[in-house]
Amino acid sequence: MTSTTGNRSTMSRRTASLPSHGREHNLALLLQHLYAQGPMSRADLSRSSGLTRVTISDLVVELISRGHVIEVGTSSDSRPGKPSILLDINRQGLQIIGVDLADSAVLRAAVMDLDGKVLTRVELETTDERGEAASAQVIELTARAVAAATERIIGIGVGTPGIVTDQGLVLTAPNFGWTDLDLRTQVSEHFNLPTHVVNDADGAVMGEHTFGNGSAHMMLVKLGRGVGCGTIVNGVRVRGANAASGELGHVIVGTDQGPECVCGKHGCVETWASIPSIRRALAAKPEATSMEDHHREVMHRAGERLGIVLAPIISVLDVQDLVIAGPSRYVDDNLLSAVRETIAARTNASQRPNFTVQLSQNPDDIVLRGAAVNVLFNELGVA
Repeated sequence: MTSTTGNRSTMSRRTASLPSHGREHNLALLLQHLYAQGPMSRADLSRSSGLTRVTISDLVVELISRGHVIEVGTSSDSRPGKPSILLDINRQGLQIIGVDLADSAVLRAAVMDLDGKVLTRVELETTDERGEAASAQVIELTARAVAAATERIIGIGVGTPGIVTDQGLVLTAPNFGWTDLDLRTQVSEHFNLPTHVVNDADGAVMGEHTFGNGSAHMMLVKLGRGVGCGTIVNGVRVRGANAASGELGHVIVGTDQGPECVCGKHGCVETWASIPSIRRALAAKPEATSMEDHHREVMHRAGERLGIVLAPIISVLDVQDLVIAGPSRYVDDNLLSAVRETIAARTNASQRPNFTVQLSQNPDDIVLRGAAVNVLFNELGVA
């Protein structure tokens, strides 16, 4: 399959649009209608999209030839005349590979269908590999997932910690020891498949927004190997001037120094609220303290530090819904309560009467599903 990403990049650099760009837009428009509404006739697509029936017929021929759309039977409507043939996006015949690099102990990948359902899972244990060794693990993990696919793969989506550009260049990922790593090209050329790389928290907010309880004004904080957040304002994902929006992990919280971070500073929020930091804190239980009390104290401290760094952001952006995602063993109601209480104490709650703080309902798959959303958008134009 030919990726449409290059066309979109070209369009962004030019002041005029070519006819082929308008055609790609209309093709994506039909796919969006089918993806959202399910099987439709050509006449239904014409009414829904505003395009003429002649145009619809021409576009449908191309979408069928690409394998993106299939005929799925006839309409059951009791209208006079011959029943209409129904069309749908090829949900069963196309698959996506999702890769999640956020966890500090295990790397995950999955074969997924176009609705974000995980069909097959693969995992690879990691022991803090860095640099080329970490890159090699990504290739090995992805290869296992590609081998498990049973239908045509339209693309590979990768969610990774770090600052990631729209071109899939990892500018920096301290926990992997990566700097200016062209991860997208590396994976794409190895498997000869379209590949799209996104920051793990950005991917998570895309997954929550599309497949979970997302809203038009939301922030998702992802706790994993590091700490990051993805933000959607007015239905648009915030990227920032340098693709670094949401990089919370290395913001210093408080003036009490705190533990030393992998970046060399002291007191970064990551040293309190990343999963490796929480795991180390839980392992250091004082003898006189019960495990239950110690767990509660560690999670409260992590949630409090997280709430301190989030409070001003939430106030500035007027976020409506805050979602916390991470392994359920660590990211629990104790942490959630501390985040909620800290934000309430540090902001004007009367200005945010409908503000919610909740745990992600599907934290284990949220980055995988976000990676799938990224592929859907870039390869099929489905948003």
